[in-house]
Amino acid sequence: MRTDRLDRITDGGVIAILRGVARDDAVAVADAVVDAGVTALEVTADTPDATASIAAIAERVDDALVGAGTVLDAETARAAQLAGAEFLVTPTVNRDVIRTANRYGTPVVVGAYTPTEAIEAFEAGADAVKVFPAKTGGPDHVAAIGGPLPQVPLVPTGGVGPDNAADYVDAGAVAVGVGSSIVDDEAIADGDFDAIRANARAVVEAVAAARE
Repeated sequence: MRTDRLDRITDGGVIAILRGVARDDAVAVADAVVDAGVTALEVTADTPDATASIAAIAERVDDALVGAGTVLDAETARAAQLAGAEFLVTPTVNRDVIRTANRYGTPVVVGAYTPTEAIEAFEAGADAVKVFPAKTGGPDHVAAIGGPLPQVPLVPTGGVGPDNAADYVDAGAVAVGVGSSIVDDEAIADGDFDAIRANARAVVEAVAAARE
């Protein structure tokens, strides 16, 4: 099951990140991005009522995985799992979170920025490494990490959008994490979920085109 979930994330190639999205809007956002072809949604743990949003999305969505992001400790990891999170994402190398994910068979994407951090995360049990913040070094940085570490699946996150998603795929990314370029706060405030759907579709199409 753990491998199957990771495959669903990498096959789709896009993780849509919901940060600070109210629970009442989270399901509508999920519907929009999944309709656009996104196969993984991440609700960040620093979002108010994050576990309630995870539970609501998990109950609603059948065609995509819902996970928890910005997971900083084992307690948060376990709470997210119990709420229905099907994968976990961290911004840093946290062995307690990795251990909790592994213990219960939940894929975990672990945040790292350097080759040393990336290999430490992978050897500690990470299923993939979230290159974060990606925008600081860009696609060249991702390629530089992947060069000596081709065995480590890389998921750049932070500053990724439709204009550069293909560049990250070309650099070796197995998937990209995308926040505000898809889940736009202004669109949510306006109830414009068609715009969110269009944003998501643009990123999905960019990733697919880069893989051809």
